[in-house]
Amino acid sequence: MTDSASPAPVPAQGERHASWLELFFDLTAVAGVAQLAHLLHGSPGPGDVALYAVMFLAFWTGWMLFTVYGNVSGEETRTWTVLAGMFGMAVMAASVHGVREDRAGAFALAYILVRSLAGKAWERRGEYVPDLPITQLGLGLTPWIVSMWFDGTARNALWALGLAIDLAVMFTVSGRRLSARVEARYAEEAARGRRASPQPVAALMDAPHLGERLGLFQLIVLGEAVAQVVAAAAQVEWDAALYGVGVGTFLLLLLLWSLSLRHGADGVPLLAWDVLPVRLVLPLHCFVAGSVAALAAALGNAVEYTDHPVPGSVRWLLCGSLAVYLGIAGVAALGSGRRTREVLLLVGPSLAVVLVAATPARDAAAVQLVWVLVLAAAWPRVLLDRLPHTPAPARPPTP
Repeated sequence: MTDSASPAPVPAQGERHASWLELFFDLTAVAGVAQLAHLLHGSPGPGDVALYAVMFLAFWTGWMLFTVYGNVSGEETRTWTVLAGMFGMAVMAASVHGVREDRAGAFALAYILVRSLAGKAWERRGEYVPDLPITQLGLGLTPWIVSMWFDGTARNALWALGLAIDLAVMFTVSGRRLSARVEARYAEEAARGRRASPQPVAALMDAPHLGERLGLFQLIVLGEAVAQVVAAAAQVEWDAALYGVGVGTFLLLLLLWSLSLRHGADGVPLLAWDVLPVRLVLPLHCFVAGSVAALAAALGNAVEYTDHPVPGSVRWLLCGSLAVYLGIAGVAALGSGRRTREVLLLVGPSLAVVLVAATPARDAAAVQLVWVLVLAAAWPRVLLDRLPHTPAPARPPTP
């Protein structure tokens, strides 16, 4: 995860691994993903999906900020700082269930406090992360503060605006640009005699350790998919159709695990190690995790329709979430240096199958849809073993 386009080997064994504190902190991700999946239970409409996307991105952002803090701080990580962030994220998770009623304010306030606490942690260390510009550029937090005085659609729109600002910053502000801004700001303050604290220094990230944490988060999301299907299967009659859905779901999740963690990097399918800057890898990781978590909820919903037609909303959630996953896999493959024709061959047929299944198959039962998705996910996995990796022409480093 650098500004170079040249692939690097997979991190070697014996390097730093997640600490007990970091693994304990990740328990909030287990709770949060489980709660967020409830927003998509039943027959979710476009508004439900949009609210889920906003809240998932907010929750993931809080998790990511403290994950990067632990990554950079190492043994100097302050336990109580991490535990305070963990408590804030637990409040966010607990607020999800009543966010449409009276708990939206609690969710927003907890997010504001988590972001502020993470910012204070960096300020205390006198550092900033060039690959994580939102640690220095906190404009995206302003709409969240303003949202405390709004309700309903306006509040949710402000949340989305704040997160869109953060994403725009992540995609457009490179490490070099952020470093230049920090140096210019402190030089200006020094010239005016206003500088009261030392200039923060750029912090170095441990890329293999961060990759492990990102992979662990994807495992948590895949585990939630298993839990969703198991919980739903426990409530319905067991018959041949349910067995078909169960086996198909297991194979589908196995394929996603393989694409993301065995044939990907940082939990992103088809991504090579060390080819993209962290500021680009992190949003891709978020979108992948969000799509898999949505797929998990859809699979749980589909169990209720094992042998009769799946409602359109559930069918679109099933196919749409996998389509997003495959689309990101294609972007990651392009970013890893694969030729465009190669990428189209890897993910194009699968995307076509998923989109076709989403539209005309209005009488398809869950067992049929799940196995269509299995075939779609199996195509790139099978093709990877037969398709040689032909690097695209060299590109200049990312500015």
